[in-house]
This record gives sequence, structure tokens and C-alpha cells, in this order.
Amino acid sequence: MTITDVSRCTMEVIEVEEFLRNPPPGFTVEAGYRFVKSDPENCCVFIDDFELSRGGKVVFQHSQGKKITVRNLGDYTRFRKNLTSKKIYILVSACESKPSTDKKAPKNRRVLQQYVVSIDGRNPLIKWEIERGLDRTISSVAGESYRVDIDLCDALRGWAGESFCLLGNREKVTPVWKDTCFTLKYYSDALFDFPHWLGFSKRHFKISYHGR
Repeated sequence: MTITDVSRCTMEVIEVEEFLRNPPPGFTVEAGYRFVKSDPENCCVFIDDFELSRGGKVVFQHSQGKKITVRNLGDYTRFRKNLTSKKIYILVSACESKPSTDKKAPKNRRVLQQYVVSIDGRNPLIKWEIERGLDRTISSVAGESYRVDIDLCDALRGWAGESFCLLGNREKVTPVWKDTCFTLKYYSDALFDFPHWLGFSKRHFKISYHGR
């Protein structure tokens, strides 16, 4: 599937080097692909600083990072509004389906390629999934501190299907997708926040792939 094909979907998946060479609307790239500016009025960027495979650090100027902390209802309301009124961007990795045979790190999987993934939070179906996931989280924690992972793994699997080919590789692969979440952390001012301290306030919901 080409970038042109994907652009007609509710989700865009662009190889990171291609993204830096030809940034989409709302982005500009400076300093030899090292510094990326985005339009905060239209883009929600959740990308930590990272190293390119060929070397060199990439920084997204207006990125909130993959872990976002809010401490009051006003911050939460702004975060929620941003998610459902802008395009959302995260960086993911396509990894080998088989883990490394290195006995020192048996669970490691080699990263094959990295991609910038975008979903349109304004899309009615995606907006509904985000709002439903956040509402269910809030109703289940009863005012306590919590963290919720918003996961694009299912959406990526649906997009890739069985015909996914890595750039420069004609063979079809079924990669394991890594780093597919961004996380909202909400800290309440409750004096005795035992469920949060004990790790019982972690939640997780997934965004689906809605095709073309």
C-alpha cells in the first residue's frame, strides 16, 4: 500500500525518513531533519525525542511526549478536546515477528522500520471511540488518580493486513508493532489514593481501523 493509498484512509502511516523528507501539511523540518515544527492548532503530537537508524537525534518542537500528565479537570478537558478536534501523531516501530536469539535479551525484537502514524480525532468513529474509552475510564476509577493507555495497535494491524511490505523489501511480512500507545496520567488531590499507589488504577483502550 502506498502513501497515496493510505492518505485516503482515516489513518496515515508514513515511514519516518519519508516523513522528514516530505513533511505533511502542518509540519516543517529544519536543521537537516533534526528539528520538526508542527502546527499546534491542528496537530496533537505525542512523539518523544528519538534517534534515526543512520544516526542523529530528532526533536518535535510541540510534542507533548508519549506520557501526558494532567492534575485538574481543566487540563483534562483541554486534553480531551484536543484529541477529538485535531489530527493525532505518534511514532511506532515495526519489529521482527520472532524475538532475538540473544540469550542476554531473549525478549528483544529487532526494529525493522519506524513510522509516523496519524489518525484524525475529528472523524466521527474515532472521536466516538476516544470519548467512550475516556468515559469508561473515569466512571471506573471514581475520582482517584489513574493512567490510561490509548492504543493504536489494532488499527495498525487492520491497516497492514496481509499485504504489508517494508520499504525496499518486496517480501510480505507480518510485523509486531511496538510503541503503539500514548498515555494519559491523571493525578487527583485525594489524600489516600491507595488504588493508584497499588497499581489498580491502570486502564487501557484501543482505537480500531475503519478502512477507507
